[in-house]
Amino acid sequence: MMQTLSLSEALSLIERRQPFHAEVEGVAQLKIEAYLPIVSCAIHAGHRLSPALASQCLLTDEERRFEEDPATDTLISAQPITLVGCDSRFEYDLNRAQALSTYFKSAWSKPVWRRPLSAQKRSQCQQKHRRFYQLYDGLIASLEKQFSHVLVFDLHSYNYQRIERKVPVFNIGTGQIDMERWGTVVQRFNRELGRVRLPNLSVESKLDDVFQGRGYLIAHTTARFDRTLVLPTEVKKVFMDEHSGELYPQVMEALALGLKEAFTQTSALFERQFNRRRHASKHQMLATRIDPKVVALDKALYQLAKGMETLPYINPVNLQQEKQRYLANPKGYCPRFRYRQQRLNPFEFREQLYRLPFDSISDAGVRQLYQQVADNLSMRVELLTSVGSDQFRYNSLRYYGKPDERTLKQAGFLLQAAAKPEADEPRLTVQQVCEQLRGHAQQLGIACRVQASGTLAAKAMVMSEKASLMINRHAQFTEREAQALAHHELGVHMTTTINGRAQPLKLLSLGLPGFTETQEGLAILAEYHSGCLTLGRLKLLAARVMAVDSMLRDDHLPTTVNRLMEEAGLAQDDAFIAAARAYRGGGLTKDYQYLSGFCTMLTLRQQRDLSPLYTGKCALAYLEILEELCQRGWLHSAMPVTPTSPAQREPVMAFVLDSLTQAA
Repeated sequence: MMQTLSLSEALSLIERRQPFHAEVEGVAQLKIEAYLPIVSCAIHAGHRLSPALASQCLLTDEERRFEEDPATDTLISAQPITLVGCDSRFEYDLNRAQALSTYFKSAWSKPVWRRPLSAQKRSQCQQKHRRFYQLYDGLIASLEKQFSHVLVFDLHSYNYQRIERKVPVFNIGTGQIDMERWGTVVQRFNRELGRVRLPNLSVESKLDDVFQGRGYLIAHTTARFDRTLVLPTEVKKVFMDEHSGELYPQVMEALALGLKEAFTQTSALFERQFNRRRHASKHQMLATRIDPKVVALDKALYQLAKGMETLPYINPVNLQQEKQRYLANPKGYCPRFRYRQQRLNPFEFREQLYRLPFDSISDAGVRQLYQQVADNLSMRVELLTSVGSDQFRYNSLRYYGKPDERTLKQAGFLLQAAAKPEADEPRLTVQQVCEQLRGHAQQLGIACRVQASGTLAAKAMVMSEKASLMINRHAQFTEREAQALAHHELGVHMTTTINGRAQPLKLLSLGLPGFTETQEGLAILAEYHSGCLTLGRLKLLAARVMAVDSMLRDDHLPTTVNRLMEEAGLAQDDAFIAAARAYRGGGLTKDYQYLSGFCTMLTLRQQRDLSPLYTGKCALAYLEILEELCQRGWLHSAMPVTPTSPAQREPVMAFVLDSLTQAA
């Protein structure tokens, strides 16, 4: 909750380097999440007029907003130190010298006041101007003392529809910047702004195109602080209707994300170049303390969505019975699966979900992460509550997608390359497999239960809520398959389950959008690195892709079984299980993601550090924000407990995998 502080109280906290978020003397909102040499200002974001002036003002709210900089405070809210003007620039303009800060009678050729302001009222306004700069000076002086050099982002917005030429989305004014001294930072900032992507808009950033940066904030700063660089920046009001003041939410979100990236990249360069922090990264330019509003939202979201398991409700309860009926009459019987009853009320869930205060999160990247998880949970609920209906297949396509042309070609390649049958190996009992897995879990330091189950469509499955590994009592395992299972289920799925539950933010135990493909890709990669991946296993992954494709095209389980037997070379029993996995629920497209995820991880393991993906139920699309949150200390870093590279490359397997990543 925002505090209310006097100027002296705020300066005292700054002197003692205490974080706070407060309105100071009624003139500015100052947020200090972390003491870093980076200050972001939105001095024209305020709209407030004192009652005495409001009664004399001739301008409507819309007319005032037209000349103010609405929402610029929102655009900088992810930054560790923000200074925002509270009052309208028509009361006192913080970008003009104190004596000129109050408009006597008119502004921009428009009458502002019913009568000229009295000397007393002008003096009162100018006192607020003076207090703002006393606060600003105290902050900059303290930061220069602590860090030597300081960077100030001075963000404004401008109206463009009255300009009769093409103007850039971003304009940096360099009229008061020593470009010989600070030019590398200015040019880097200009490049970063040019990289911002906005929906349905082309983006360009220029120096001194529309404005030259002649404002008072930079003039005041350069007159008093030799080691502080101010970057006066104007953003075109493409994020709003400049006449009505109505914001465009999608543009606002993209702009906030883009500015966060541009600010942090530029700040990191500034730190490396002027404060001699040679290894400063953009993530270190953000606060390390978790925003309490994020913690509150995270807790509420977790309480609402925890325990939402998917597969137990999608797996048929009569799978084994229907399998026996089908095998007894494969040409005349089409299985009819039954499912567990749902306890979830989808309408109540979504109602509670979208009441959560996502907008309370100031960091655009973190806010977007939570919003997308919420949308994904909503889709998961639709998937679960449509099990057994015609709508399920459509919901599965929305949630999991379907195999693309590349994945289909990779599957076709594997079915040809892995066609050679493998030698039979002795089979272990389910009890032996469970004992081996319990021993492996103990070696890894994983506290979990391992037990047999008769209702699984897969050979094994991790139950996240109970931290249990369920083994299909009807399945058979070779020694190598049991070892692969240990690395797949315990080394990845159980590990990410436990890691997610141990995080300060419980979001990662719920699962990020697209986490299935990433987690299954990591799990198959673990099988490969441990030396347990076989050509037969790859063939099965390819057959699952074929099963999903056949389900979508043929919509007839016996036809899919026959295709798997004829084209993939599966035995009838294996073909039925692969087909049943694709038809369960009404048509589940999930199974293609084992192969597509593996191929993605196989390629990326040489290019990027994948360890952030082990912090919980993570997805590759969020690797960047996961890296950021780990570096900021919001998440505990995690390392894989499985081998990270193959002990030895078997020539045949190496050839197949090298060819697989090139198949398209």
